[in-house]
Amino acid sequence: MNQEHEHEVPSDPAEEEGEATRRDAGETESSRANRGWWDRNADEYQSDHGSFLGDDRFVWGPEGLDEADAGLLGPASGLKGLDVLEIGAGAAQCSRWLVAMGARPVALDLSHRQLQHALRIGGGVPLVEADAGALPFRDGTFDLACSAYGAVPFVADPVKVFREVRRVLRPGGRWVFSVTHPIRWAFPDEPGPEGLSVAASYFDRTPYVEQDERGRAVYVEHHRTIGDRVRDVVAGGFRLVDLVEPEWPAWNGQEWGGWSPLRGNLIPGTAIFVCERAE
Repeated sequence: MNQEHEHEVPSDPAEEEGEATRRDAGETESSRANRGWWDRNADEYQSDHGSFLGDDRFVWGPEGLDEADAGLLGPASGLKGLDVLEIGAGAAQCSRWLVAMGARPVALDLSHRQLQHALRIGGGVPLVEADAGALPFRDGTFDLACSAYGAVPFVADPVKVFREVRRVLRPGGRWVFSVTHPIRWAFPDEPGPEGLSVAASYFDRTPYVEQDERGRAVYVEHHRTIGDRVRDVVAGGFRLVDLVEPEWPAWNGQEWGGWSPLRGNLIPGTAIFVCERAE
């Protein structure tokens, strides 16, 4: 799961003089900024969240919803022999779980440093460093594609990504991805009571940008409403099969950025879109 925060000022010392703002950010700027951010922060991310993610678990979000229980890709028994593309794979934890189920995953990420952590953990998963908007695979290569907080929240043109995913899927292929629940954009990024009051318009699609003192973006997230996401899925050539909003489980007492038991028991934090390739 390649995911860090809702809207959180980075901790990298080189960026401390920067600022968080809302402004436009296009494809090239978003890709460059987020590649750099994940390369700089991959070590801290894996250190902070590695024990929660495990080396070979498939977790859809901070709530801890596990694919072994959810079966959003289909029955685990049916994954054997399937070719699966994981987009925004981070250290490829989800892909290792897929290997254990008998699938043949490929783990793709924009960040070289994240993929170095995948190599460190091991497991023999094929790794590919590439942008989700230009997938380096032939048409019809995969049976399934998945992404746990990877790529989709960070791209300026999600439809372009979805069309690329559709292209590399075989007919009837399933595409499942999770993102920060869009309603969270209306609330402050705080795990405590201060994060429960609406502070901004849900309908403001202006990207969230962290930029350095020269105004260069060093981190970008793009907001889409639930309706936007549904329309993007359809425009990308998919049918929406299900939309899952995981509830916060009683066993999970951890805070992760703006995600917490307090907020998770009151408002959704993750949205998972289960899609199938339209013919």
